[in-house]
Amino acid sequence: MSKLLEQFNKAQLKTLPDIRPGDTIKVHQKIKEGSKERIQIFEGVVIAKKHGKGISATITVRKVVDGVGVEKVFPIHSPSVEKFEIEKHGKVRRAKLYYLRAAKGKKARLKNKEFVEAITEEEVVAKEEDAPAKNDTVETEEK
Repeated sequence: MSKLLEQFNKAQLKTLPDIRPGDTIKVHQKIKEGSKERIQIFEGVVIAKKHGKGISATITVRKVVDGVGVEKVFPIHSPSVEKFEIEKHGKVRRAKLYYLRAAKGKKARLKNKEFVEAITEEEVVAKEEDAPAKNDTVETEEK
């Protein structure tokens, strides 16, 4: 019986992008209203990832709407979730970002991962050679 359950669970797993806490993502979720079905997008910051990589794995996404924090927990392998789009990666040092619940204004922002890169010495030397020196001014003769 457990082998059948494992096979079923493996068949239900989706291939997903690498979602981490601190990422700003768009979650496309199927919403059924009566006989109609539509896709609703929820965009926010991933503050927690729980239950590993198995069929029961979930992510908690948070956004602020009109000054009120809204959090949704999405089962990542659920058939009601159409897709995940990663907008940007945030630079974080924690696995759970629950401190963002109490943070307001600038404290609630995360730095981008792409812009936090070390500049090598060769790049600095190349930039200095390209830029004109400050003391290279042309002197004009006065009459």
